[in-house]
Amino acid sequence: MEIPATGEVADRLAAVGALRHLADRLEDAAVEEAMRTGWSWPQVAEALGITRQAVYKKHAKRLIAAGVALRRRTG
Repeated sequence: MEIPATGEVADRLAAVGALRHLADRLEDAAVEEAMRTGWSWPQVAEALGITRQAVYKKHAKRLIAAGVALRRRTG
């Protein structure tokens, strides 16, 4: 097995980092859109395949700062 050159490995790692950054930005925008259109935390969490607590922890502070009215649990 041929060992890839250091530059190739660095390029691949940089590409992975860029994809992660892009995915985070896309998630932020999609979650904000969902919350602005009335989705609940459980709906967003299910769509993302994570728990309600995880999506709240990751996005609530940013959404509040952006002036998004967040739905509260009822009942």
